[in-house]
Amino acid sequence: MPRTVLLRDWLICLFSRQYPDHEFLLEPASADASFRRYFRVGLPDGSTRIVMDAPPELEDCRPFLKVAALFRDAGVHVPEVYAEDLAQGFLLLSDLGNTTYLSALNETSAARLYRDANAALVDIQRASRPGVLPVYDRALLSRELDLFPDWYVARHLGITLDETQQATLRSVFDKILANNLAQPQVFVHRDYHSRNLMVCGEGVSIGVSTGVSTNPGIIDFQDAVYGPITYDLASLYRDAYIHWEEDQELDFVIRYWEMARKAGLPVHADFHDFYRDYEWMGAQRQLKVLGIFARLCHRDGKDGYLKDMPRVMAYLRQTCERYLELRPLARLLDQIENRQVDVGYTF
Repeated sequence: MPRTVLLRDWLICLFSRQYPDHEFLLEPASADASFRRYFRVGLPDGSTRIVMDAPPELEDCRPFLKVAALFRDAGVHVPEVYAEDLAQGFLLLSDLGNTTYLSALNETSAARLYRDANAALVDIQRASRPGVLPVYDRALLSRELDLFPDWYVARHLGITLDETQQATLRSVFDKILANNLAQPQVFVHRDYHSRNLMVCGEGVSIGVSTGVSTNPGIIDFQDAVYGPITYDLASLYRDAYIHWEEDQELDFVIRYWEMARKAGLPVHADFHDFYRDYEWMGAQRQLKVLGIFARLCHRDGKDGYLKDMPRVMAYLRQTCERYLELRPLARLLDQIENRQVDVGYTF
């Protein structure tokens, strides 16, 4: 039986007493890179709900429920869970609207929206404690890095790296991992960017929020872990879907850093050191994202992400050119993309 039929039957059962004769129409609410689907359903009173369809053989709703509770307790705005059916993989959620940060960000709105995003991120990080979420350990970070040679280089570009190139890549990966693992550990959303932040109300006015803030609404947090403090910040400001000039990016990051220090989070006292960690963490994420986008295209038939690859690659190149230890990766990128390799750099 089609899952949309099962879903309608579940809704009819849920609302049988309240709305006995109502016909539930499901409209797609958002796209997702996973096997989850989201539908918006209207109720007779004019309100709407979001229904998550997560086939249980492919997805597990329990991490979503766990992280939703953790983040809600931290005082940030996540969907309310009105009903659940874990056996079928259905959740009935509050509707945070359809205005993403990506659709609302511009030169006028950016300062306000990112101020709210920084405040919510600080609230999440302040609530962090070990032993609650999976650890973003070396094994997981390494598996993510391996997506780059496996899917971007081998599958997307059709290139087989020789032994010297493989050794170069492994050496740079080890340096990146050493930096990532040395950073202070906090709760990490793991996809804290403009497509997963919703514009909801006016948000907070200054500083870290008190109580439950309205803006941003936060979604797609089910893969949250306990890991490096700069990860979500790199997701937010080295966003695969929107780019800011670095002077503007610096301003956004500095404002987070100042807010985090005021909140007592374990960030570097020297901003230069903090920004280095931020960029190196970004390099790990960018390598992963290039691999994921390639996999989405070639394995899952979702080629819409290919248009965002140049932006992600530009971030990666910027960081690799800036730090001497990462320049061998920049030269390797030159080789696999058939660019002229600068004289004077060796592997």
